[in-house]
Amino acid sequence: MRQLHPDVEISWLGGARGVESRLVPEAGYPLTLLAAPSLRSSGAGLLTTIRDAAALLWSIPQAIRMIRRIRPHVVFSTGGFIAIPTLIATWITRTPSLLWEGNVQAGRSTTLVAPLATHRAVAWQRTTERAPWQGASTTVTGTPVRELSVDRHTARVARGLSEEDQLLLVFGGSQRVRRFEAALDSALPTLLKDWSILHVVMDGLADAERRRAALPVDLAHRYLPVSFLAGGEMEAALVAADLLLGRAGASTIAEAAAAGLPAIIVPYPFAGGHQRANAEAAAEAGAASLVRDEELTSERLIQEIAQYATPAQRAVAARAATTLARPNAATATAELLLHLGGQR
Repeated sequence: MRQLHPDVEISWLGGARGVESRLVPEAGYPLTLLAAPSLRSSGAGLLTTIRDAAALLWSIPQAIRMIRRIRPHVVFSTGGFIAIPTLIATWITRTPSLLWEGNVQAGRSTTLVAPLATHRAVAWQRTTERAPWQGASTTVTGTPVRELSVDRHTARVARGLSEEDQLLLVFGGSQRVRRFEAALDSALPTLLKDWSILHVVMDGLADAERRRAALPVDLAHRYLPVSFLAGGEMEAALVAADLLLGRAGASTIAEAAAAGLPAIIVPYPFAGGHQRANAEAAAEAGAASLVRDEELTSERLIQEIAQYATPAQRAVAARAATTLARPNAATATAELLLHLGGQR
């Protein structure tokens, strides 16, 4: 948006439990946190569900007050639990809004409030086959991704990798993925003979360091766990990697496609199963292998990675991945926002 309109002012509205509470202030944006949690793990008890519902209701007047205070020209929502109070607030205050959905199968919260949005954007053409995403008020933009402008050779040299080295990037999104960790526990001694592994563990760093300490001395240096990749490090990791082990979130699929990075995708089994639809779309295109969450054992992980053991094998999936990429998605979305904002 700032490339198209340098004077644009951007404020952020987030949830009480979201990673935005740390990342947004670090990026220099004003942040307002609603009472509602932006993400809740599966299996929450009845009391927790009741508390979340109460927080959701309280977030509606919070969002209305924030909008009336800032008086934005347009509100942009990427769905999830926070979209419910936000889109209700924009409807009440008659503020133009754009609701973006990155999953093939739209999430329940996003679908619920989609009729309240002024306009809708989706990442996948097949999303528009279902209500309420049909019609002229929905535009297919693709998924905005990080700018992957770093040179692959430079990124690999920075990681201490030679041309012959193979780098596996393990990234589970904004949360720790214990399923990945359990699969790696027994698989690491085998995998590290042929692969270097960069593992983004979020709040699991202490356990990952113990896992590394238990490895043979000649292999331990090839396993690098980090809590988070920021400040351009994630972009460099995507470009430097030869293979990704990840969940099937919209951004993960889109960034692997933009980087031409083959992937082993293990969809998060909850949240309405929308990640499975994302993974199936990537697998159908030949860009990824799909493994069900409960089937990801150490043995299965070793088997799946063996399918990408040579540059020729990886090149086939890499070419397929690039067919899913929409490099102009960020510009298309920004243009929609500026158009909607200009109508107010």
